[in-house]
Amino acid sequence: MEQEKQRISERLARLDAEREKLSGQLEELEIAERVLARFGGKGVTTERRRRTRPAKTTPAAAGERRGRSSQKASGVSISEASLKAVQAHSEGATPTELLNYLSREFGMTVRPNHLGAALQRHRRAGQLENRDQRWYLPS
Repeated sequence: MEQEKQRISERLARLDAEREKLSGQLEELEIAERVLARFGGKGVTTERRRRTRPAKTTPAAAGERRGRSSQKASGVSISEASLKAVQAHSEGATPTELLNYLSREFGMTVRPNHLGAALQRHRRAGQLENRDQRWYLPS
């Protein structure tokens, strides 16, 4: 009985080490995929497969993988996301608040001039208003 327990615990340790190795490789591949998506142009597929990671058993490993989370809405354009960001701020939003919202909620890194262009397009289309340097939905 004791030998069986020992054999199973050794196998568990080997499997855990292999899982850690594979999760590290997966993380490196995801980083490379993001770099290629950002700088590589059209050569990368836009579809992403995500899987949940199993719960960590050690408390030190719980804070191991921090950083940029997976994109919540990977197919959302800056234009559509900026409208949703203004809708989320019912009291109006400054461009800085909108940039923070896009980064937090959509995982988007948007250049300020691109956000400004999207907001101005919506303003010209009558979908947004700019009063006192804050963006509002039309009343």
